[in-house]
Amino acid sequence: MGETVGKLIGLNDEVIIPTASLAMEAHNSPSKPFLMKKIKIRHDHLSVVVLAFRGSMLPNDWFGQPPFGERKIDTNKFRSLTSLNDGGDAVINGSFFQRFNTVLDQSSLVKEVKKAIAKEKQPNQILPPRCLTFGSPLFGDRIFGHALRREGWSDYFTHFVMKYDIIPRIMLSPSSTEHEQILNYFKSKFDGKNINPALPSGFYLTVMGNASSVASYEACHLMGCRNPSLDIIKSFIELSPYRPSGTYIFCTRNGNLVVFMNPKDVLQILIHCAELGESDAAEVEKRSLDEHSAYLSELKECLGMQAVVSLYGGPATATLNDLGLSPQAMLRLQAAEEFENRRSRNLEKIGKYLKEIEVKVEKLRKYKENAQISRLGYYDSFKLQNEDDDFDANVRRLELAGIWDEIKEMLKEFELPDDFEKKREIIDLGTKYRRLVEPLDIANFYRHSKDKETGAYVIGRGPRPKRYRFTQRWLEHQEKKPFGSRSESLFWADVEELGIDIKKKGYLQEIKDRIHQLERNMIAWIDVDNSLDKDVLLEKTTFVKWWRDLPPQHKSESDRIEKLIGEKEKAAGV
Repeated sequence: MGETVGKLIGLNDEVIIPTASLAMEAHNSPSKPFLMKKIKIRHDHLSVVVLAFRGSMLPNDWFGQPPFGERKIDTNKFRSLTSLNDGGDAVINGSFFQRFNTVLDQSSLVKEVKKAIAKEKQPNQILPPRCLTFGSPLFGDRIFGHALRREGWSDYFTHFVMKYDIIPRIMLSPSSTEHEQILNYFKSKFDGKNINPALPSGFYLTVMGNASSVASYEACHLMGCRNPSLDIIKSFIELSPYRPSGTYIFCTRNGNLVVFMNPKDVLQILIHCAELGESDAAEVEKRSLDEHSAYLSELKECLGMQAVVSLYGGPATATLNDLGLSPQAMLRLQAAEEFENRRSRNLEKIGKYLKEIEVKVEKLRKYKENAQISRLGYYDSFKLQNEDDDFDANVRRLELAGIWDEIKEMLKEFELPDDFEKKREIIDLGTKYRRLVEPLDIANFYRHSKDKETGAYVIGRGPRPKRYRFTQRWLEHQEKKPFGSRSESLFWADVEELGIDIKKKGYLQEIKDRIHQLERNMIAWIDVDNSLDKDVLLEKTTFVKWWRDLPPQHKSESDRIEKLIGEKEKAAGV
């Protein structure tokens, strides 16, 4: 208690009411895609430019494709809105995204924003853009929210929600005639054609019933339930993909504001604070519509009182009474808090693993170094498995695989902090591990001729272990490079496949092109970024033997590779 809303969300309080007012005004401006206004902040002697966008109450602008109207995000525009673990892209509401693109591409928005930035006398003091919503529907899935938190953008989104307002809950239910009733009601009201339209009825129980199923499903996962029947139930019941993201501020209608920053808390609160309880269904139904138009007056009252409670550190029973939560809701909030505690404990556990990884990686590095003495290289030495050191290296490879696979499963279940994949020390260690150990996995794969059972090591989403896929994506994301471009650890898989294909097909043009691509990659990896070690050029390696057998004309076209091999032989004292 005692803190202001602005202080909690990192925004001056003087901005909130004018922003809410402009948002309401935008609803009544059907001919304009957005409104723009400059607001002066007296306290800080600064000014901010506010853009307010008009919403739509046309059903097709909400659910373009039933039941939920979702689509994958366009990663060409929003590259970071993806999972670095399994490669899944964020899911958003397709109709909302289409309207966003229309405003972006067909209005003066970009021009006006650039003009506002150009007028700034101190451009180095320009703050990041902020997004405030008032009764906004949900629009992104779990990966969308995860990506925002991973990138450190989540705090830039703040959503004000009234206790019973139906609109923030509506996307948790599949499209139906009830949705059309709600949207048509607001369309009539906001268009000004009928300021007192007929109230729809019967929608509240339908929407909240579906929303409750989503909350119950998520609560089971929060409580650690791994019952396979949950996924079976999901195949029969249509569950919304949408989840909260950003900071939520709930208006309790008695002057208090309750701030939640944990999306798992928010989902449960959205459902449980709006439960009927002993209230009359018709009365709550009417209230759920009325509250969507009451944000401006409510915020004026609440910000005047500044009775603000933040639940950032977890739920506090005494401060939640105004939300009217049931004992079941409180248990679910406690489960959400325990889930966050579990993530923290997992991070501590990983901290111990990282030290173990460092030790084992260093031993494998020495194994690699020693293998150069025989001029065979550690890839071919490991593949032959003739020495005790090769056996020991295999044991360490398997031990490391176990550790990284456990990390992979934690990431899959979102049981590590969202920014884990952005930590520099994690990316560096993952890259070191991948470059050193994946060649051993490849050697083991082709030593046992697994390609005859599963196909090539790197075809599509084939047998390549996910622990290497996601550590590669971490680096590519950090360097802002295309996913799949940092493939230096796959060098030996390319060599093996080319060798197999040459024996089967001969020196065809398609194979010649692949060899040239591999050579270009090698030169970049060796000469430019040192991501591929020159031990691949030792005279007894699979690569050098294979390359020496290529047609003389080809080798004459690849003088840089010839030179690199010669330099390595000279350094090795051949």
